[in-house]
Order: sequence, then C-alpha cells, then structure tokens
Amino acid sequence: MFDEELPKKKPEAVFPRNLERLSVAELAEYIADLEAEIVRVQADMEKKKTSQDAASSIFR
Repeated sequence: MFDEELPKKKPEAVFPRNLERLSVAELAEYIADLEAEIVRVQADMEKKKTSQDAASSIFR
C-alpha cells in the first residue's frame, strides 16, 4: 500500500490555530471542535466539583 492510499490523519487538536489559511468549512469544523472541547472541560469540572464538595462535607 502506498502512502497516498492511506487515510490522512486528522491533526491533533491545537488551540489556538492559525486561521489565515483555513477555508470557511474548515473554520466551521474548528468551531465544532472548540465547542466539543468546551463541553468536555465543563463535564470534567463538574465531576471534580462534585468530588471536592463531597470531600468538603466530610472534613467540616
């Protein structure tokens, strides 16, 4: 199999990205990636807050 036949890997999420060379479609995809990352971070924050609140209630 030649390298050209292999599916291209999506670049790792890099924030912030250089926007100058991105097309409108690529910018829309970038926004979707950012929104997904925000949701992921908010979920992790909520999980950590729940753990912190539980620990605080024990040690009061």
